Amino acid sequence: PNTPRAWADMVDGYQSHALATRLHIPLLYGIDSVHGDNNLVGATVFPHDIGLGATRDPALVREVEHVTATETRATGPQWVFAPCVCVTRDERWGRTYESFGEDPALVSAMETAIDGFQGTSPEELARPDHVLATAKHYAGDGDTTYGTSTTGTYTIDQGVTVTDWPHFRRVDLAPYVTAVRQHHIGSVMPSFSSVQWTDRPGSTPVKMSANRELITSVLKQKIGFGGFVISDWEAIHQLPGDYATQVRTAVNAGIDMFMEPYSAAQFEQTLLAEVNAGRVSTARIDDAVSRILKAKFELGLFEHPYTDRTNLGAVGSPAHRAVARQAVAESQVLLKNSGGALPLKPSQHIYVAGVNADDLGNQAGGWTVTWQGQSGNGAFPGTTILQGIRAQAANVTYSPDASAPMAGADVGIVVIGETPYAEGMGDVGNNGHTLEISAADRAAIDRVCGTIRTCVVLDVAGRPQIVTDELSKMDAFVMSWLPGGEGAGVADVLFGRTPFGGKLPVSWPRSAAQEPVNVGDPGYDPLFPYGYGLTTRR
Repeated sequence: PNTPRAWADMVDGYQSHALATRLHIPLLYGIDSVHGDNNLVGATVFPHDIGLGATRDPALVREVEHVTATETRATGPQWVFAPCVCVTRDERWGRTYESFGEDPALVSAMETAIDGFQGTSPEELARPDHVLATAKHYAGDGDTTYGTSTTGTYTIDQGVTVTDWPHFRRVDLAPYVTAVRQHHIGSVMPSFSSVQWTDRPGSTPVKMSANRELITSVLKQKIGFGGFVISDWEAIHQLPGDYATQVRTAVNAGIDMFMEPYSAAQFEQTLLAEVNAGRVSTARIDDAVSRILKAKFELGLFEHPYTDRTNLGAVGSPAHRAVARQAVAESQVLLKNSGGALPLKPSQHIYVAGVNADDLGNQAGGWTVTWQGQSGNGAFPGTTILQGIRAQAANVTYSPDASAPMAGADVGIVVIGETPYAEGMGDVGNNGHTLEISAADRAAIDRVCGTIRTCVVLDVAGRPQIVTDELSKMDAFVMSWLPGGEGAGVADVLFGRTPFGGKLPVSWPRSAAQEPVNVGDPGYDPLFPYGYGLTTRR
């Protein structure tokens, strides 16, 4: 069952078998805790990274990930595949919401997330409120060129970063330098994407999992990374050649541990054969094993291999959810506020429309209980935006499709946005995804804003959507991102309990054709510029 105790029992069961092997080396168990311990039902579900980037609050981000680390470690896993320190440069990318923003300086500033996960010294890693962190996806995902992906129906995810070295160093590599040198990140995960150099004649795309120059020469030697490199899910299967060639290429490139969920035994046999044949050196094996053992020692797993359940009762606790609510409130970005439409008054009769007003699954997005996430209110506990509004105003009418009568309403709130997706499944161009708002959302805006004197629109989405033609119809426009489980935090800023202060972590395009658009571009002219965000008083 998907409960905190069952997770801990499962990991400890695996651990007991690891400790029964010849060398008694404990198991290191990793999990995707990308916005809270998001696979665990009942865990605190935080905003995705793009919302955290909007807060411009490194101390809050540190606290968010400390809560995440506490809940994750208490339930068994000692290692997380987070944070994502990619720099998103094209909002057509399905992983846009996993990034803190388009500016490498912002991403680096938000890497206090690593301190929240790991603590600030190796001694803290062994504590029951810390986990080993992973900087991903090294390097260049988020900066891939639209149309270069060759994975299934993806259009940009797992594509090719076509770049010169100065741009790559300044934009794509910079956050990893910060992660290694300032925050001492414990592990790094290479991207599924490739790099092709425009300043090297004859350069062809090279998958990151095969890129010895960037993994060994740059990351380990020049930057000084002392942790271990973990491959992404079956990533080496995308490399050229037979399986033996894929294993040999990736190991010699510098990958130390492999995520081979369905090929573990074959991987071991293949690697042993490659070593015995002299195609992989024992020195390379020793280096990889040393790096992994170092992490296990620092985590205290040799002394205390089983789960310390001290904080099991804190999972999803009111104190933890209060941190999430604060993060939601600080992440809200006010993009328009004509005539002082916001903040609202609790005494007003409020008419709420839009499916996303009352849908926890849509609020949380992908990577929530399941990989792709799911619409609806049955997957995990939390509060919807509608519930948050109703907790602060006595007279609220809700109509998902804006069909209920609007007579007597003082304010209309239309909650538009996206439904959940993850990775390349959310890329624009296939799988039904687009930056345009839906016909249903457009109709709801027309009905409500055309009828009620004061009209507020909230966008619950993982990236900016095209609202250029609708903007004039609204009195106020708020980007709510994917706030996660605490919709009450959205209501907090709507009613002025918390002032608006969020700033755009990405540039907001006028049209989908304008992508990619990033601050500093020649002729830069987005609908809303990077860093834009209005403020209100408490």
